[in-house]
Amino acid sequence: MHKIRVFKWRAQSGGLVTGLALALAVLVILAGAAWYFTRPKPVAVSVALVDVGRVEQTVANTRAGSVMPCRRAKLAPPAGGRIERLNVTEGDRVRPGQVLLTLWDQDLAAREHVSREQLQTAKAHVREACELAKASARDARRARDLRAKNFISQEALERADADAAAKQASCDSAGAQVAEAEARIQAARADIDRTVLRAPFAGIVAEVNGEVGEYLTPSPPGIPTLPAVDLIDDSCLYVSAPIDEVDAAQLKVGMSGRVTLDAYRGQHFPGKVRRIAPYVLAVEKQARTVEVEVEFDQPAEARQLLVGYSADIEIVVTGRDGVVRAPTPALMPGNRVLVLGADGLLQERKIETGLANWEFTEVKSGLSRGDAVVTSLEREGVKAGARAVAEKKEAAKGR
Repeated sequence: MHKIRVFKWRAQSGGLVTGLALALAVLVILAGAAWYFTRPKPVAVSVALVDVGRVEQTVANTRAGSVMPCRRAKLAPPAGGRIERLNVTEGDRVRPGQVLLTLWDQDLAAREHVSREQLQTAKAHVREACELAKASARDARRARDLRAKNFISQEALERADADAAAKQASCDSAGAQVAEAEARIQAARADIDRTVLRAPFAGIVAEVNGEVGEYLTPSPPGIPTLPAVDLIDDSCLYVSAPIDEVDAAQLKVGMSGRVTLDAYRGQHFPGKVRRIAPYVLAVEKQARTVEVEVEFDQPAEARQLLVGYSADIEIVVTGRDGVVRAPTPALMPGNRVLVLGADGLLQERKIETGLANWEFTEVKSGLSRGDAVVTSLEREGVKAGARAVAEKKEAAKGR
């Protein structure tokens, strides 16, 4: 009986231990399941692979620049008057010297006609006076011969010489009247030319202000008025943009640059610095900038651009090839980056940087080629130690 009781107790003890083990296993499984289903989901991040390429130190404009023509003229006739003929419309292409518009000039034409008639009268007077002068000169020579033979008195000779001199003076005076009449014709012609507006260079008519029959008034000093014709030479374009005064000190004429335009996203136009303004422009005594002009290396590619397009310039100060580089958007303050490790955790690293621009930063130490750095730093939950998954891995590609 005693042995039977011991056996039963042992059997009951073994069953209890087995039950506890099963219960503990179930608890562990339930706890693991609860942790698995309630654990934070990995943060989706954008990453870029660190690679080797070119890094440039560049200077960019502080505010948007503009596409400008090398030549632009806001034209108006020098004289005021009523528009008689308007020979162009907006969008027309014109050649140098082409007449754009003409003011009413019949009064000036009449004055020129009068001056030409006066010229003919003066020329006839010249012929008359000079023929009389020739005759008086011949009479004076005969009088000298007669005086030499003592046929006439000295007084008669003097009268003959005086008459010849007077007639020659009349001839000279008539010649001066011809020159005066010719000058009046030139003045009348100049007045007529002031009523004709001609194109000073080849280009496209951007704007026309006025219609036939309207009166044009020259702009008084200090009071600008609308031009009669706005003419643009669009065969030569450049970009003018403001550069911060601190950055402008690094620039020199001839440096290479790139032009980007909102109208042509993703496209770059190569160019060179053609001018750096010799003064600093203060806007409301806050932003102090220097106006910098960049011309296009290939003008033919820029001819489809419109004058006035907003544009940005990026000027290359210096550059290095074959360096380890990381996307600039991946950098945090203090030259820190987040690297997505093979275990799916984000690791913070301190790096040493070199040249940098808005796109790439040279990495001297702290990263290796192929490291995946996070570029979506603004997303919630992106921090060191967080579990993350890459949305898309793409190698950084240079220009």
